[in-house]
Amino acid sequence: MRIIDQLQEQNNRFDEAIESLTATKKSLQPKFLYDKYGSVLFEQITQLEEYYPTRTELSIMEGSLDEILRHISSRSTVIEFGSGASRKIRMLLESGMIDEYVPIDISKSFLMESSEQLSVDYPAIQVTGIVADYTNELNLPKELMDATKKKTVFFPGSTIGNFEKKEAHNFLSMIAALLSSGDGLLIGVDVKKAPRILHNAYNDKEGITAKFNLNLLTHLNRELGADFNLNQFEHYAFYNAELGRVEMHLVSMEEQVVTIGNKSILFNNHETIHTENSYKYSISEFQQLASSSGFVLEKTWTDPKELFSLHYLSVL
Repeated sequence: MRIIDQLQEQNNRFDEAIESLTATKKSLQPKFLYDKYGSVLFEQITQLEEYYPTRTELSIMEGSLDEILRHISSRSTVIEFGSGASRKIRMLLESGMIDEYVPIDISKSFLMESSEQLSVDYPAIQVTGIVADYTNELNLPKELMDATKKKTVFFPGSTIGNFEKKEAHNFLSMIAALLSSGDGLLIGVDVKKAPRILHNAYNDKEGITAKFNLNLLTHLNRELGADFNLNQFEHYAFYNAELGRVEMHLVSMEEQVVTIGNKSILFNNHETIHTENSYKYSISEFQQLASSSGFVLEKTWTDPKELFSLHYLSVL
Protein backbone atom coordinates (compact mmCIF):
# COMPACT_ATOMS: atom_id res chain seq x y z
CA MET A 1 0.00 0.00 0.00
CA ARG A 2 1.11 3.55 -0.65
CA ILE A 3 -0.48 6.97 -0.11
CA ILE A 4 0.16 9.95 -2.41
CA ASP A 5 -0.84 13.31 -0.91
CA GLN A 6 -1.72 15.89 -3.56
CA LEU A 7 -3.98 17.99 -1.36
CA GLN A 8 -1.25 20.42 -0.27
CA GLU A 9 -0.56 21.19 -3.92
CA GLN A 10 -4.23 22.02 -4.44
CA ASN A 11 -4.85 23.72 -1.13
CA ASN A 12 -6.34 27.17 -1.56
CA ARG A 13 -9.38 26.41 0.59
CA PHE A 14 -9.13 29.56 2.72
CA ASP A 15 -9.38 31.87 -0.29
CA GLU A 16 -12.10 29.71 -1.79
CA ALA A 17 -14.18 29.80 1.41
CA ILE A 18 -13.83 33.58 1.80
CA GLU A 19 -14.83 34.19 -1.81
CA SER A 20 -17.89 31.95 -1.50
CA LEU A 21 -19.04 33.39 1.84
CA THR A 22 -18.72 37.02 0.75
CA ALA A 23 -20.69 36.53 -2.47
CA THR A 24 -24.21 37.95 -2.79
CA LYS A 25 -25.57 34.44 -2.26
CA LYS A 26 -23.39 32.68 0.29
CA SER A 27 -22.31 29.13 -0.50
CA LEU A 28 -19.61 26.54 0.16
CA GLN A 29 -18.47 23.59 -1.93
CA PRO A 30 -19.67 20.15 -0.72
CA LYS A 31 -16.04 19.07 -0.23
CA PHE A 32 -16.04 21.12 3.01
CA LEU A 33 -18.52 18.58 4.41
CA TYR A 34 -15.92 15.81 4.32
CA ASP A 35 -13.42 16.03 7.11
CA LYS A 36 -12.91 12.77 9.02
CA TYR A 37 -16.01 13.20 11.19
CA GLY A 38 -18.05 14.32 8.18
CA SER A 39 -17.05 11.14 6.36
CA VAL A 40 -18.11 9.07 9.38
CA LEU A 41 -21.46 10.89 9.54
CA PHE A 42 -22.05 10.34 5.85
CA GLU A 43 -21.48 6.62 6.28
CA GLN A 44 -24.15 6.72 9.01
CA ILE A 45 -26.49 8.53 6.60
CA THR A 46 -26.07 5.77 4.02
CA GLN A 47 -27.50 3.27 6.51
CA LEU A 48 -30.61 5.28 7.40
CA GLU A 49 -34.06 3.94 6.53
CA GLU A 50 -34.95 7.14 4.65
CA TYR A 51 -31.74 7.25 2.62
CA TYR A 52 -32.50 4.89 -0.27
CA PRO A 53 -29.55 5.60 -2.68
CA THR A 54 -26.87 3.45 -1.03
CA ARG A 55 -28.89 0.31 -0.38
CA THR A 56 -30.55 0.59 -3.81
CA GLU A 57 -27.23 0.97 -5.61
CA LEU A 58 -25.83 -1.98 -3.64
CA SER A 59 -28.81 -4.12 -4.59
CA ILE A 60 -28.36 -3.21 -8.27
CA MET A 61 -24.69 -4.16 -8.08
CA GLU A 62 -25.46 -7.44 -6.31
CA GLY A 63 -28.10 -8.40 -8.86
CA SER A 64 -26.02 -7.45 -11.90
CA LEU A 65 -22.50 -8.21 -10.66
CA ASP A 66 -21.65 -10.88 -13.25
CA GLU A 67 -22.71 -8.57 -16.05
CA ILE A 68 -20.79 -5.64 -14.54
CA LEU A 69 -17.65 -7.74 -14.24
CA ARG A 70 -17.85 -8.70 -17.90
CA HIS A 71 -17.22 -5.02 -18.69
CA ILE A 72 -14.14 -4.95 -16.43
CA SER A 73 -11.22 -6.87 -17.92
CA SER A 74 -9.07 -9.12 -15.75
CA ARG A 75 -5.78 -7.76 -14.41
CA SER A 76 -7.19 -4.24 -14.57
CA THR A 77 -6.90 -1.06 -12.51
CA VAL A 78 -9.94 0.44 -10.80
CA ILE A 79 -9.82 4.13 -9.84
CA GLU A 80 -12.50 5.30 -7.41
CA PHE A 81 -13.33 8.97 -6.85
CA GLY A 82 -14.52 9.70 -3.31
CA SER A 83 -13.79 6.27 -1.92
CA GLY A 84 -15.32 6.70 1.54
CA ALA A 85 -15.62 3.40 3.40
CA SER A 86 -15.30 1.37 0.17
CA ARG A 87 -18.20 -1.00 0.87
CA LYS A 88 -19.22 -1.06 -2.80
CA ILE A 89 -15.71 -1.51 -4.17
CA ARG A 90 -15.35 -4.72 -2.17
CA MET A 91 -17.87 -6.36 -4.47
CA LEU A 92 -15.50 -5.71 -7.38
CA LEU A 93 -12.28 -6.51 -5.50
CA GLU A 94 -13.61 -9.91 -4.44
CA SER A 95 -13.92 -10.93 -8.10
CA GLY A 96 -10.17 -11.51 -8.34
CA MET A 97 -10.06 -9.55 -11.62
CA ILE A 98 -8.42 -6.41 -10.29
CA ASP A 99 -4.65 -5.95 -9.95
CA GLU A 100 -4.63 -2.42 -8.57
CA TYR A 101 -7.13 -0.24 -6.73
CA VAL A 102 -6.67 3.54 -6.61
CA PRO A 103 -9.01 5.28 -4.14
CA ILE A 104 -9.03 9.09 -4.31
CA ASP A 105 -10.49 10.99 -1.36
CA ILE A 106 -10.21 14.43 0.24
CA SER A 107 -10.07 13.06 3.81
CA LYS A 108 -6.51 11.78 4.38
CA SER A 109 -7.20 10.02 7.68
CA PHE A 110 -10.33 8.32 6.34
CA LEU A 111 -8.51 7.29 3.16
CA MET A 112 -5.54 5.88 5.06
CA GLU A 113 -7.76 3.81 7.36
CA SER A 114 -9.81 2.32 4.54
CA SER A 115 -6.74 1.72 2.33
CA GLU A 116 -4.90 -0.06 5.13
CA GLN A 117 -7.88 -2.30 5.81
CA LEU A 118 -8.31 -3.15 2.13
CA SER A 119 -4.60 -3.98 1.85
CA VAL A 120 -5.00 -6.46 4.70
CA ASP A 121 -8.19 -7.96 3.29
CA TYR A 122 -6.92 -8.19 -0.32
CA PRO A 123 -3.13 -8.68 -0.12
CA ALA A 124 -2.86 -9.61 -3.82
CA ILE A 125 -4.17 -6.19 -4.87
CA GLN A 126 -1.91 -3.13 -4.95
CA VAL A 127 -3.71 -0.27 -3.16
CA THR A 128 -2.50 3.21 -4.10
CA GLY A 129 -4.45 5.88 -2.21
CA ILE A 130 -4.40 9.46 -3.45
CA VAL A 131 -5.36 12.33 -1.13
CA ALA A 132 -6.81 14.97 -3.43
CA ASP A 133 -9.74 17.21 -4.22
CA TYR A 134 -10.85 15.38 -7.34
CA THR A 135 -13.05 18.31 -8.39
CA ASN A 136 -9.80 20.11 -9.27
CA GLU A 137 -7.39 19.04 -11.97
CA LEU A 138 -5.77 15.73 -11.07
CA ASN A 139 -2.20 14.70 -11.78
CA LEU A 140 -2.34 10.93 -11.57
CA PRO A 141 1.00 9.08 -11.53
CA LYS A 142 2.10 8.12 -15.05
CA GLU A 143 2.41 4.44 -14.18
CA LEU A 144 -1.29 4.37 -13.28
CA MET A 145 -2.29 5.76 -16.65
CA ASP A 146 -0.47 3.14 -18.74
CA ALA A 147 -2.52 2.97 -21.95
CA THR A 148 -1.77 -0.75 -22.32
CA LYS A 149 -3.61 -1.61 -19.10
CA LYS A 150 -7.40 -1.59 -18.85
CA LYS A 151 -8.72 1.02 -16.42
CA THR A 152 -12.18 1.50 -14.99
CA VAL A 153 -13.17 4.58 -13.03
CA PHE A 154 -15.74 3.80 -10.32
CA PHE A 155 -17.89 6.77 -9.27
CA PRO A 156 -20.81 5.45 -7.20
CA GLY A 157 -23.31 7.12 -4.90
CA SER A 158 -24.65 9.69 -7.39
CA THR A 159 -21.89 12.10 -6.38
CA ILE A 160 -22.11 13.40 -9.95
CA GLY A 161 -25.32 15.07 -8.73
CA ASN A 162 -23.28 17.43 -6.53
CA PHE A 163 -21.97 19.19 -9.64
CA GLU A 164 -23.79 21.94 -11.48
CA LYS A 165 -24.87 20.73 -14.93
CA LYS A 166 -21.99 22.44 -16.77
CA GLU A 167 -19.52 21.32 -14.09
CA ALA A 168 -20.80 17.74 -14.42
CA HIS A 169 -20.12 17.89 -18.16
CA ASN A 170 -16.63 19.27 -17.54
CA PHE A 171 -15.89 16.66 -14.86
CA LEU A 172 -16.98 13.74 -17.03
CA SER A 173 -14.98 15.19 -19.92
CA MET A 174 -11.92 15.33 -17.62
CA ILE A 175 -12.37 11.64 -16.76
CA ALA A 176 -12.73 10.74 -20.44
CA ALA A 177 -9.50 12.64 -21.19
CA LEU A 178 -7.65 10.76 -18.41
CA LEU A 179 -8.65 7.39 -19.84
CA SER A 180 -7.61 5.58 -23.00
CA SER A 181 -9.71 4.03 -25.74
CA GLY A 182 -11.55 1.00 -24.36
CA ASP A 183 -11.36 2.13 -20.74
CA GLY A 184 -14.60 2.60 -18.82
CA LEU A 185 -16.59 4.49 -16.20
CA LEU A 186 -19.00 2.72 -13.84
CA ILE A 187 -21.16 5.47 -12.37
CA GLY A 188 -24.18 5.62 -10.07
CA VAL A 189 -26.86 8.24 -10.74
CA ASP A 190 -29.92 9.12 -8.67
CA VAL A 191 -33.16 9.25 -10.63
CA LYS A 192 -35.92 11.90 -10.47
CA LYS A 193 -38.78 10.74 -8.26
CA ALA A 194 -41.56 11.86 -5.90
CA PRO A 195 -40.55 14.97 -3.88
CA ARG A 196 -41.74 13.27 -0.67
CA ILE A 197 -39.14 10.50 -1.03
CA LEU A 198 -36.41 13.04 -1.71
CA HIS A 199 -37.44 15.27 1.20
CA ASN A 200 -37.33 12.36 3.65
CA ALA A 201 -33.93 11.21 2.39
CA TYR A 202 -32.34 14.57 3.26
CA ASN A 203 -34.35 15.28 6.44
CA ASP A 204 -34.03 12.04 8.40
CA LYS A 205 -35.83 11.53 11.71
CA GLU A 206 -32.59 10.92 13.61
CA GLY A 207 -31.09 14.23 12.52
CA ILE A 208 -27.88 12.68 11.15
CA THR A 209 -28.04 14.72 7.95
CA ALA A 210 -28.44 17.88 10.03
CA LYS A 211 -25.33 16.95 12.04
CA PHE A 212 -23.48 16.25 8.79
CA ASN A 213 -24.41 19.66 7.38
CA LEU A 214 -23.58 21.55 10.59
CA ASN A 215 -20.26 19.73 10.90
CA LEU A 216 -19.13 21.78 7.92
CA LEU A 217 -18.99 24.78 10.28
CA THR A 218 -16.94 22.80 12.81
CA HIS A 219 -14.56 21.91 9.98
CA LEU A 220 -14.16 25.60 9.07
CA ASN A 221 -13.64 26.54 12.72
CA ARG A 222 -10.86 24.00 13.09
CA GLU A 223 -9.12 24.24 9.72
CA LEU A 224 -9.59 27.89 8.79
CA GLY A 225 -9.73 29.58 12.20
CA ALA A 226 -13.41 30.54 11.96
CA ASP A 227 -15.69 31.18 14.94
CA PHE A 228 -19.08 29.87 13.77
CA ASN A 229 -21.52 29.20 16.64
CA LEU A 230 -23.33 26.03 15.60
CA ASN A 231 -26.25 26.86 17.90
CA GLN A 232 -27.03 29.87 15.71
CA PHE A 233 -27.44 27.88 12.47
CA GLU A 234 -29.98 25.27 11.38
CA HIS A 235 -30.03 22.59 8.68
CA TYR A 236 -32.52 23.14 5.83
CA ALA A 237 -32.99 20.83 2.83
CA PHE A 238 -35.69 20.79 0.14
CA TYR A 239 -36.35 19.57 -3.40
CA ASN A 240 -36.26 22.29 -6.04
CA ALA A 241 -38.50 20.71 -8.68
CA GLU A 242 -37.87 23.46 -11.24
CA LEU A 243 -34.11 22.78 -11.22
CA GLY A 244 -34.39 19.04 -10.54
CA ARG A 245 -32.19 19.08 -7.47
CA VAL A 246 -32.20 18.72 -3.70
CA GLU A 247 -30.62 21.77 -2.05
CA MET A 248 -28.98 21.76 1.37
CA HIS A 249 -28.53 25.02 3.26
CA LEU A 250 -27.45 26.24 6.68
CA VAL A 251 -29.75 29.00 7.93
CA SER A 252 -28.49 31.80 10.17
CA MET A 253 -31.07 32.08 12.95
CA GLU A 254 -30.14 35.67 13.84
CA GLU A 255 -28.13 38.59 12.53
CA GLN A 256 -24.50 37.86 13.40
CA VAL A 257 -20.90 38.45 12.40
CA VAL A 258 -18.57 35.49 11.87
CA THR A 259 -14.80 35.84 11.69
CA ILE A 260 -12.61 33.66 9.48
CA GLY A 261 -8.94 34.50 9.90
CA ASN A 262 -8.83 38.29 9.57
CA LYS A 263 -12.12 38.50 7.65
CA SER A 264 -15.44 39.47 9.23
CA ILE A 265 -18.58 38.23 7.48
CA LEU A 266 -22.08 39.55 8.22
CA PHE A 267 -25.02 37.14 8.23
CA ASN A 268 -28.54 38.55 8.16
CA ASN A 269 -31.32 36.82 10.06
CA HIS A 270 -32.48 33.77 8.03
CA GLU A 271 -29.74 34.23 5.44
CA THR A 272 -28.44 30.88 4.23
CA ILE A 273 -25.19 29.22 3.23
CA HIS A 274 -25.91 26.95 0.27
CA THR A 275 -23.80 23.88 1.10
CA GLU A 276 -24.79 21.21 -1.41
CA ASN A 277 -26.87 20.39 -4.45
CA SER A 278 -27.88 16.91 -5.45
CA TYR A 279 -29.16 16.91 -9.02
CA LYS A 280 -31.44 14.09 -10.09
CA TYR A 281 -31.40 12.82 -13.67
CA SER A 282 -33.86 10.82 -15.69
CA ILE A 283 -32.05 7.94 -17.37
CA SER A 284 -32.25 9.63 -20.77
CA GLU A 285 -30.99 12.95 -19.35
CA PHE A 286 -27.90 11.31 -17.92
CA GLN A 287 -27.23 9.31 -21.07
CA GLN A 288 -27.29 12.55 -23.07
CA LEU A 289 -24.87 14.15 -20.58
CA ALA A 290 -22.49 11.18 -20.83
CA SER A 291 -22.62 11.17 -24.63
CA SER A 292 -21.80 14.89 -24.79
CA SER A 293 -18.82 14.33 -22.46
CA GLY A 294 -16.92 11.82 -24.60
CA PHE A 295 -18.44 8.53 -23.46
CA VAL A 296 -20.40 5.78 -25.18
CA LEU A 297 -23.13 4.01 -23.21
CA GLU A 298 -22.52 0.28 -22.90
CA LYS A 299 -25.16 -0.69 -20.33
CA THR A 300 -27.64 0.77 -17.83
CA TRP A 301 -28.99 -1.09 -14.80
CA THR A 302 -31.84 0.02 -12.49
CA ASP A 303 -33.83 -1.35 -9.58
CA PRO A 304 -37.47 -2.49 -10.10
CA LYS A 305 -38.86 0.85 -8.85
CA GLU A 306 -36.31 2.86 -10.89
CA LEU A 307 -35.19 4.81 -7.83
CA PHE A 308 -31.55 4.68 -8.92
CA SER A 309 -29.46 3.88 -11.99
CA LEU A 310 -26.01 2.45 -12.64
CA HIS A 311 -24.27 3.00 -15.98
CA TYR A 312 -21.20 1.52 -17.62
CA LEU A 313 -19.70 3.95 -20.14
CA SER A 314 -16.69 3.44 -22.37
CA VAL A 315 -14.22 5.78 -24.06
CA LEU A 316 -13.93 5.60 -27.84
